[in-house]
Amino acid sequence: MDVVGSPLLPDSILYEIFLYLDHIDVLSVGLVCQQWHAVARDEFLWKELFYRYYRVSREVPRHPAAVSWYEEFQRLYDTIPCVEVQTLREHNDQVLHLSFSHSGYLFASCSKDCTVKIWNNELAISLLHSSNMRLYNWSYTQFSQFNSDDSLLLVSGVFVGPRNSSSGEIAVISLENSAFLSRVRNKPYDVFGCWLNETNLISGNLHRIGHITSCSVLWLNNAFQGIESENVNVVKRLFKIQNLNASSIRTVMVADCSRYDAPDLLLDYKEQLATTTSPYQHFDLGSESEEEEEKPKQRLMREPGAQAFLDGGSGTSEDGLQQFLDDLLEGRMKPVMSERELETKVAELLARSRTKPPELTQLPTEASNKKYLIFTTGCLTYSPHQIGIKQILPHQMTTAGPVLGEERRSDEFFDSLDHVIDIHGHIIGMGLSPDHRYLYVNSRSWPRDCVISDPMQPPPIAEEIDLHVFDLKTMKEVKRALRAHRAYTPNDECFFIFLDVSRDFVASGAEDRHGYIWDRHYNICLAKLQHDDVVNSVAFSPVEQELLLTASDDASIKVWRSPRTVRICQARKPKPRRLLFSWLMNQKS
Repeated sequence: MDVVGSPLLPDSILYEIFLYLDHIDVLSVGLVCQQWHAVARDEFLWKELFYRYYRVSREVPRHPAAVSWYEEFQRLYDTIPCVEVQTLREHNDQVLHLSFSHSGYLFASCSKDCTVKIWNNELAISLLHSSNMRLYNWSYTQFSQFNSDDSLLLVSGVFVGPRNSSSGEIAVISLENSAFLSRVRNKPYDVFGCWLNETNLISGNLHRIGHITSCSVLWLNNAFQGIESENVNVVKRLFKIQNLNASSIRTVMVADCSRYDAPDLLLDYKEQLATTTSPYQHFDLGSESEEEEEKPKQRLMREPGAQAFLDGGSGTSEDGLQQFLDDLLEGRMKPVMSERELETKVAELLARSRTKPPELTQLPTEASNKKYLIFTTGCLTYSPHQIGIKQILPHQMTTAGPVLGEERRSDEFFDSLDHVIDIHGHIIGMGLSPDHRYLYVNSRSWPRDCVISDPMQPPPIAEEIDLHVFDLKTMKEVKRALRAHRAYTPNDECFFIFLDVSRDFVASGAEDRHGYIWDRHYNICLAKLQHDDVVNSVAFSPVEQELLLTASDDASIKVWRSPRTVRICQARKPKPRRLLFSWLMNQKS
């Protein structure tokens, strides 16, 4: 057994120490009291303290980057950003989102007051610039993101159009002179938008096909299109995805697989996988669920035309559809399907022969060359309950070429998805680990055995928020869902709660007026951060995970630092003049 600084203590003495530690600050024993110096460096003791104090299963191994159990206990006790050091109140309405620059020197905030504010991240944070987007007919700002070299800021918000119609819009702001470089329409507004690279961003557009069927088109935009549009192509169609049952693509983000080579500290524990019961998700290639396929079959009368319709007929999908419609119009069958179910089924059947297959021959062999577009969607209801993953190929990462994208044959109307994750609940947040390997998802689960009969009436959702973790390298869920935070709004009013992930921690807001911090390795909740209203967004500094920001409906941004950082900042520095005076007096004497 590894022992640092002292011989192993007998069990009887350890027992007496544990009794004593129950009544005092356990950290002070190891860090302050000189008489307990040997005890503080005893590895067996600190391992026991760690498992007891944090209530971690003994089957979970020590953090791979930890040198000793003593240092690991100290890390979790002393480096969590849980001490409030500053409250920023420059916004006068709900603060919805926070984002850091990659260098960590700046961060931006978006609010219902329709401003986007840029802040200097110094020891005492100060406001650098504020832009009022009401001048551009915006209702509020909701999301922002710095490009990779921190020269541009993408700002997403809700745009009020003619006759008070609302849609989304993305603005690109230069951080050099705060000038607006371009404005891009974004529909629906909760697509938010994201950067693909330093100068190109992704937006969305929604096209209605029927009452509950539509297609989402994702566009690649040049950030400088307001300047260059007369000379070069500034937009290009990336993907066109079919939507069923009133769903749409929302919350787009890009995962860069080239970051996978960075060491990652998240482990996959056998006992967690063995005890995981996962009614919430499954991974599948394609976008259709077996449950949805079976439901219309049960509700449709088993007429010859109906069976041919369901099976796709003996020929093409169009043949089966035509036979079904002929039988229906001529009275040879009477389906029990509703109008919405019929529309969905017809759209599904048409898409079977009109969807472009994945471009497998063009996929790079090296995982480090891949980029994934990740977004929320759904096939059963308008509530986002699925995560779609589509690989972005190298030739798609530029606006060069035809404005409307590559030419397609008539039988390649929609793009297929590479992977689909079914969460079995309403997705309310997503975030990537710093190395882009792990996807963290906030969701509120549906009842286990629920059956969705009407896409416009989604099931009730749980108050508990589950935090799932998915490995984008293996496309599997690797952790049991974390649960500590809560939300209360019903399914038809549910809103996005932004989470963030650092090297060691993951943080999220909640509707219970708190932010939460978990350890990524041990799956334990480490801190609750209090506000006076809903916490909408959290953000770790990308260069200093002991600094965390939280934004709330109480119109404030709170700055949290670790106890260790606070001690360092508050430490008194020696006064040179006083020391010099003392030295002179000693010389005279």
